[in-house]
Amino acid sequence: MGQPDHSYPNAVNVIETIYRDNFQAVFATLIRLLGDFDLAEEALQEAFKAALEQWPKNGIPTNPKAWLVSAGRFKGIDIIRRRSRFETLPDGIEDRLSDDNSDDSNEIAIEDDRLRLIFTCCHPAFPQEAQIALTLREVCGLTTEAIANAFLVPAPTLAQRIVRAKTKIRAARIPYQVPETNNLPERLDSVLHVIYLIFNEGYFASSGANLTRPELSEEAIRLGRLLVELLPEPEAAGLLALMFLQESRRGARTSPSGDLVLLEEQDRSLH
Repeated sequence: MGQPDHSYPNAVNVIETIYRDNFQAVFATLIRLLGDFDLAEEALQEAFKAALEQWPKNGIPTNPKAWLVSAGRFKGIDIIRRRSRFETLPDGIEDRLSDDNSDDSNEIAIEDDRLRLIFTCCHPAFPQEAQIALTLREVCGLTTEAIANAFLVPAPTLAQRIVRAKTKIRAARIPYQVPETNNLPERLDSVLHVIYLIFNEGYFASSGANLTRPELSEEAIRLGRLLVELLPEPEAAGLLALMFLQESRRGARTSPSGDLVLLEEQDRSLH
């Protein structure tokens, strides 16, 4: 925790902004550390609860994202200890977490965790529809209802598919990592698909009060850059170029009040 930052008169509002901007990135890192989707989600909620209790009194930390990752890891250990009274847990998980010497403030590792999460969700052991649904839920944070509407299926049906996929990841111990180079091509189509869907959700939001979600478009472009560096295939480069082209028009697509501006009325000098 850094020195108290008294430049924030309302820490709760700041925490809400940090939650909105960093929730998915911190969640992805906690999945890597804890090895379980549901445990990571519970630990993250506990970490933000701790932030709401401590930050208004002590000040906003210098690196809020790293603080949340560290707090979430230790909250995860507490949850594991409570669960161990009632169920059998994987051998050595508590010791592994307690002895973890990873640098929780490593910003590069935290950011790369979202690409790892996409590749995990796009494992060929799942049908492509399940891959995409799981990614949209866990990487984009879209609601189950919004994803179900996109797939034209009932929300409970979609929810069961996501639960089954997460259970299979845990039971089969599917590694949380970017696969070896020779295994990348078999996942490329699904990964490109979900990165495009992330961008599309940012370009034209399917739900919520705002017409667009710029943070998702920016994240899709960042992931596209990483993918091109990892696998410089024409399809990956083409998707990145398409996202750049569409993003270049963002400033002209909406009015100052947030309303959609039709193409023929857009000011093309804006970007």
